[in-house]
Amino acid sequence: MRHNKKFNHLGRTNTHRDAMLSNMACSLIKHKRIFTTTAKAKALRKYVEPLITKSKEDTTHSRRVVFSNLQDKFAVTELFKEIAQKIGDRPGGYTRIIKTGNRLGDNAAMCFIELVDYNENMLKDTAAKKAPKTRRSRKKATASVAEAPTAEAASEEKAAE
Repeated sequence: MRHNKKFNHLGRTNTHRDAMLSNMACSLIKHKRIFTTTAKAKALRKYVEPLITKSKEDTTHSRRVVFSNLQDKFAVTELFKEIAQKIGDRPGGYTRIIKTGNRLGDNAAMCFIELVDYNENMLKDTAAKKAPKTRRSRKKATASVAEAPTAEAASEEKAAE
């Protein structure tokens, strides 16, 4: 029976799956965004987010633990120097999965997986959204501005009399 076996094996043996996730994690760290299937992206998210959490604390032990998973010196260096600095205040959720549709050949669900703080387009959108919004229409706003000077002019005329 298959009780409590929720782990997605991705159709691979244990060693093949570990090697694939390690390579995908290195690619994600180096390129900040990769294009893959949705199932692999979800498995990669569970694999890479604890490594990013470990990179917040730059000790020899945490570097060795991360290196034992990634086996890539450049990826470990970039993770601890660049990525950990940028996401140091974030309490989790370091990756984003953006679904893009299905692959033509086998109709597999495809997506982008990316590091959250590295998507420049999304960061520009959030900066633009921070502008204050009013519910009034522009016509009413200009009309009230136009009425205000006339009221001031009327009060000045009364004061002059």
